Formats: sequence, structure tokens, C-alpha cells
Amino acid sequence: MPLHLTHGGAVGLMVAVTLMWGTAGMVTRHLEGAHSFEITFWRGLFTVLSLCAILPLWRGPKVCRALLAGGRELWISGLCWAVMFTAFMVALTLASTASVLVTMSLGPLLTALAARLFIGHKLPARTWLAIVVAGLGIGWMYGAQLLGGTGGAGGSLLGTLVALCVPLAGAANWTVVQHAQAKGQRIDLVPAVLIGAVLCTLATLPLAMPFRASAHDLGLLAFLGLFQLAIPCVLSVLCASVLKAPEVALLALLEVIFGIALAWLGANEKPAPSVLTGGAMVIGALLFNGKRSKYHVYQSAL
Repeated sequence: MPLHLTHGGAVGLMVAVTLMWGTAGMVTRHLEGAHSFEITFWRGLFTVLSLCAILPLWRGPKVCRALLAGGRELWISGLCWAVMFTAFMVALTLASTASVLVTMSLGPLLTALAARLFIGHKLPARTWLAIVVAGLGIGWMYGAQLLGGTGGAGGSLLGTLVALCVPLAGAANWTVVQHAQAKGQRIDLVPAVLIGAVLCTLATLPLAMPFRASAHDLGLLAFLGLFQLAIPCVLSVLCASVLKAPEVALLALLEVIFGIALAWLGANEKPAPSVLTGGAMVIGALLFNGKRSKYHVYQSAL
């Protein structure tokens, strides 16, 4: 399905994408009976069903060829996506939306650090400074949870630690993709996302039983699978074909703002002061580093 986007259109569409991504926390708070891994399973299943309907219409038979010819790196990328999908939803059931999103926003800086350690990319001084400031922000948030207890608006320390798996897996994903490109092999991220959703669904199925989701829950989880993940995933790929990587990275930060605001307004989940302070430090560091950075956020398509 050909779609020609102008730069302004791509920016507007990317803003809409981040708004859709940001609904996860709010919707999750309105579930009635579904528990942690069951939520992850149903969201993954509905994502798989949605992508299986969308991708053939969008890409045609090229999707099947990409899956068959992708090689080891494609499946490793899919595994990274599976970790991100699973850790994100599990973290949302253990910690506040704000804590999870702020922790996830470390993605670009962890990706830059992974590029330095494993690929040998040199990092400018501003990136090292941004990594230090963001680390201090996350340390402030985690420290406040340790000193003040793990409950309340800030969510549990365990939840934010689980959320940390998301940017770590995203950094691993970027490293794998860059390594493959250095060998002349291009990884198509859309089939990789489909593989990740399938692996996430299969891995969480045994842990999801016995099912306790009501019809109300299934409707909300279907919304997450289709409108919070599958559709924005496809749209973000379209935007990335027009926008530069730093633009995508900076616009993706809107997910943090939208996600916290929607959870606050739509589910009465007020973020803790320590999360707001730490989050401001992280976002500030990303904005400082982002205008010229080439490292973008893979986990934003969650």
C-alpha cells in the first residue's frame, strides 16, 4: 500500500504513534481479573493476529520471504523484541507507569554505550555527560524507592528493575542489527517484531494459566495488541523512512509524557516526586544529547 509522507506529515504521524504507545499504562490499570503473565500473553496474541492481518496487506509476499531469508540475526532481533514485549508488560503490573517509562527512556544512551563497547563507535563528550546525568536521574528514582519503601505511587523496585530489561534488550537489538549491516545483511525490523510477538506469546502461555481475564479484559487487551502495538509499529516504520534517526528518537520521548499524563488523568495514577525528578534528569540528558545523536530507540515500538 503506497503512502507518500511529507516531513511535516511524518512528524504529525509520529506524534500520533507516541500517543498510541502511551495508552498502555492507563489501559492496564482498568483490567479486572487478568494477572501479570496473562496480560502479556493476551496482548502478544492479539498483536500476532493483528500483524498477520496487516503485514500481508502492507508488504505482500515479501513478508514471508523476509522471514525465511532473514538468517540468525533476524531471529536474535526477534528474541530481543520478545524480551522487550514481555518485560514491558510485566513491569507495568509491578510498578507505576511513570517508573517504567522513565526507565525505558534510557534506551538511546544504553544503545550508545553498547555501540562503544561492542562495535567500537566513538562517543562524543556530550554523550558521556548525558549518560552520567541520566544515570544519576535513574539512581535518584531507584534510591528513593529503596529508602522510602517499594509501594505507593512510585511502584516497586522489582518492577523498575524488570523495566530495565527493556532498554538493555533494545541496546542488544541495535548492536545485532548494526553488526549484520556491517556484513552487508539488512535486517527488516517488521518481521523481527512479528517474531518477537510470537515468541512472547509462546513463552508466557504456560505462565498465563489459569486464565482469569473477563470479556471486559479481553476487549482492553485486544485494544493493546492492535492499537497500542501493531498499528503504531507499522506507522513508526513508515515515519522512520522519512524522518532522520535523531528526529525519531526525540519524538519517541513524547511516549513518556503521554504515558504518564494518560495514566494520571485516565487511571488516577499520580507519579511520585522522585520519579518526576529522576525523569526530568533523564529526559533533559536525552534532549541535550539527541539533536546530533545517531542512536535511536528500538523499544519505543512497545
